[in-house]
This record gives sequence, structure tokens and C-alpha cells, in this order.
Amino acid sequence: MSLGTILYVCLLFINAVAVLHEERFLARIGLGTLASQSQFGDQSASIKYKLINLISAIRTLLRFPLVGINIIVIVYELIFG
Repeated sequence: MSLGTILYVCLLFINAVAVLHEERFLARIGLGTLASQSQFGDQSASIKYKLINLISAIRTLLRFPLVGINIIVIVYELIFG
């Protein structure tokens, strides 16, 4: 296992989190933003609340940089195989 493989796995994981649909998938398993607002009062230190915030941050902040990173990886794979 090399550093390149670890980077590919991280990129694929971030891509998977970025494309999760809020209402169809996340709300069903209790990780939607509406579920977090109604369930948690001042319990902002819980693991579930932190996971909801992480998913939300990935979906909003990394969506456009991921497009560029994916294009770079695709071009790299096409050129160097």
C-alpha cells in the first residue's frame, strides 16, 4: 500500500460523502440537518452531532474543489495510466 493508494481512498471517500442526498438517505438514518436541530439542544459535543456537521461541511465547502481535484486525477490517470 502506497501513499498514492491512500490518497485515492481518501478522495473516493470524500466524493461519496459529497454526493449523499439529504432527504433520500441522510434523513432516513437520522443524520439530516433537520434531525440534528430537533434532537440536540445543547449537546453539541455528541459524536452524532459532530458527524452531521462534518457531512454538512464536506457537502458545502468541498463540492467545487472536488470537481477540480477529480479532473486533475482523471487527466493524470489518462496520461500516466
